[in-house]
Amino acid sequence: MKATCKLSSLLLVPLLAVLTACGGGGGGSTTSTTPSTTPTVVSIAITPASPTIAIGTSLPLTATATYSDSSTKDLTKSVTWAAKGTLVTVYSSGQITGKAVGTDTVTATYTQSAGNVTGSTDVTVKAPWTTVVAGGNQTFARKADGSLYGWGLNNRGQLGDTTTTDRNVPTPVTGSVLTWKQVAVGDQFTIALRTDGTLWAWGFNQNGQLGDGTTVDKATPVKIGTATDWTYVAAGKAHALAVNKGGVLWGWGRNFDGQLGDNTNIDKLVPTKIGTATNWLKVAAGTIHSLGLRTDGSLYSWGGNLNGQLGNGLSGPDVLQPARVGSSTWTAVSAGDTHSMAIRADGALFGWGGNSSGQVGNNGTLNVTAPAQITTAINWAVVAAGGSHTMAVRTDGTLWGWGANSDGQLGDGLGLDTSSPNQIGVATNWSSVSAGANHSFGLQTDSTLWGWGRNAEGQLGNGKTVSAPTPVNLP
Repeated sequence: MKATCKLSSLLLVPLLAVLTACGGGGGGSTTSTTPSTTPTVVSIAITPASPTIAIGTSLPLTATATYSDSSTKDLTKSVTWAAKGTLVTVYSSGQITGKAVGTDTVTATYTQSAGNVTGSTDVTVKAPWTTVVAGGNQTFARKADGSLYGWGLNNRGQLGDTTTTDRNVPTPVTGSVLTWKQVAVGDQFTIALRTDGTLWAWGFNQNGQLGDGTTVDKATPVKIGTATDWTYVAAGKAHALAVNKGGVLWGWGRNFDGQLGDNTNIDKLVPTKIGTATNWLKVAAGTIHSLGLRTDGSLYSWGGNLNGQLGNGLSGPDVLQPARVGSSTWTAVSAGDTHSMAIRADGALFGWGGNSSGQVGNNGTLNVTAPAQITTAINWAVVAAGGSHTMAVRTDGTLWGWGANSDGQLGDGLGLDTSSPNQIGVATNWSSVSAGANHSFGLQTDSTLWGWGRNAEGQLGNGKTVSAPTPVNLP
């Protein structure tokens, strides 16, 4: 008997049951559903990759995951951060803070049931210092965060810490300012620029070298005028020079020998415009003479010339306004007590002026009245003229010194004057150097500071007052 299926009698039966019942022996079909799979993390990348930070500064790191379905996402949960060594502090958020100089490895580990995944990056920690300037018997240095520190002689308030007490360790300039850009150190006074283009000064002010219109010493920074377009500043024994954004040269302070360049020998208590040129780039100030570079690389000198420090072939007569020196093109210039040094555009080094201790570097001790090439090398990068000694760095990162050395200011450990450049040590990672009256300071590529020479006033900043004949790391 043939079986039949009447839908009318199954109205209350689920449709699926009806279709199954009517399907017969083997004519029906079924449908299966595959369960969905959640993507898993397969790799982690940390950004920024291989960062460099200074001691005391912080940087946020980000862990970005790549999933099994090729998608990416920044991880904020289930991530554990850690450092391999002790040079950086790592926080749960991924932020790191530099603790000591060197290279450490930071890892980010993501925890999941399919197996943990780890990503890592190397972090280089540098010392906090970015620039250092030695002048007179004191030293100043700027940190990566824009703060400014001074140490050494402070008899006139030249450290800017509100006191007149000498310091043998780095002491912050009062005010907690983090916008210092450039600093110039005179004999017993200091001039500095901020990133907003303002100019500040403190210390000895007998000749108006602070530029604030008075002759009263200041133990804290005072603003010079209202201009906000200063770009470069230099400090001599008792006079200062500065260039503004328009390339105009200004001078103030002691002017007995015409070192301001305004065609007079009268002291100026406020910045005074020098000439009409609008292409000044950099300036340097010695005891009684001044040097300047223009944007076309031409070199000018003015002021006292008793020892031939103006490089004009003469010795004796003062020059009361800027006069060009030769016809070469120059890239760097530095003024010492009575001598001058400059680097020509081709990397050759020249010196002239007072040379009683061999500070010119021409293998002699007689004064030199015109630029004389020092060695045949053409890879000089930085030169600094001090009281009666000179320090320099070559493009290969080597350090060199010559001239007076009674206080160990050359850093060669010998204590003997030398009249030609001698390499100091074997390090090849020097990036800059500066020379004071009888001490020197250098900066290495890892941003560590090193000082040597006289330290009776604490100008080496190492917590002592004993001179150092070779470079000593600032703690």
